[in-house]
Amino acid sequence: MGIRVAVAGASGYAGGELLRLVAGHPELDLVAASAHRQAGQPVTAVHPQLAGLDLMLTATDPAALADADLVFLALPHGESAALAAALPETVRVVDLGADHRLHDADAWARYYGGPHAGAWTYGLPELPGQRAAIAAATRVASTGCYAVATTLALAPLIAAGAVVPTDVVVVAASGTSGAGRAARAHLLGSEVMGDLSPYKVGAHQHVPEIKQATGATSLSFTPVLAPMPRGILATVTAVPTGDADPRDVLARAYADAPFVHVLPEGAWPHTAATAGSNSCHLQAGVDVDSGRVIVVSAIDNLGKGAAGQAVQCANLMLGLPETTGLTTFGVAP
Repeated sequence: MGIRVAVAGASGYAGGELLRLVAGHPELDLVAASAHRQAGQPVTAVHPQLAGLDLMLTATDPAALADADLVFLALPHGESAALAAALPETVRVVDLGADHRLHDADAWARYYGGPHAGAWTYGLPELPGQRAAIAAATRVASTGCYAVATTLALAPLIAAGAVVPTDVVVVAASGTSGAGRAARAHLLGSEVMGDLSPYKVGAHQHVPEIKQATGATSLSFTPVLAPMPRGILATVTAVPTGDADPRDVLARAYADAPFVHVLPEGAWPHTAATAGSNSCHLQAGVDVDSGRVIVVSAIDNLGKGAAGQAVQCANLMLGLPETTGLTTFGVAP
C-alpha cells in the first residue's frame, strides 16, 4: 500500500489531471475521488482518458476524504476553506483553489469577495525558501495558473534588483481549460476557434497573488483567451535598473530547479512544448527600442499551472523527491 490520496473536485479539468498523475505515481494510492453533480458515476464516465481506473465518484463529504493521508482540493474558489476546516488536522491538504493564497484580507475581498479564510504556505517550490516551507507544512495553497507563469518569469529579476518593481506589464494567453469545465456560451468551440479575446482586463484575480509572490508594487495584467485547450504563454516586461543580463539572472536563479528551463539563446518558449509536462520554459531579452526587459514564459496550465504543481508540492510534503511521478518533457505533436 502506498500513501493514501483523495481528490475533491475530481470531475473538473484540473481534477481529472490530478487523477491521471496520482494514478500513475509510484508512491501514491488513489483511494477516493469526489464530485458534485457527477457523484455516483464511475470516473471513466467523466474522464474517458482514464480507462482502466476503477473508481466511483462520491459526494464531496469530509467523511469520504478523512481516511486519506493527503487530500487535493480542486474546487471552485471560495469552496475549499470550509471543507479543509472539516478535515482532521492529521490529513495533509493541498488546495488548488485561491482560498488560502492571499495574506491580505482586503485584497481577497476586492478580487474574490466573501470572508477571508487566512493564508497557508504558498505552493511555489522555486521561490527562495519555499521548498523547505512546503516540506514542513501540512496545509499548502497551490498557485494560480497565470500566477506561476508570471512569477517564475519576474520574481528573480526583482529579487536581484535587475528591474524595478513598478511599471510591470503582463499580457498572457491561456487555453480554454483554464476557465473550467462548466458549459458557457463564450467557451463554445464555435465562439473560441479562430478568435483571441481579452477578459477581466485590468481586474484579474491573480494580480494580488502575483504582486505578493514577486514583490511587484504595480502590475498591469491583461489575460487573453486563446483557441487551444491547454497552455499559457505570458509576456512580462519591466524597466531595468542597469545593465544586468536578464537571461543570466534567470539561469542562476533556476540552476537547480528541475522543472524550470531557461532556453538557449535565440530560442523562445511556446506552449506546445510544455503540454503534458510540469515544466516552465523561459527566455529573456531587452527590447531594442524601449530598453524594457522582456521575459516570455510558457507552461501547461493544467500541469505546472495546476495539477502538476500540486503533486510537486505533495511530494515535498510527503518527504519524496519533488520530481516523483512528474515529467519535464512535453508531448508532441
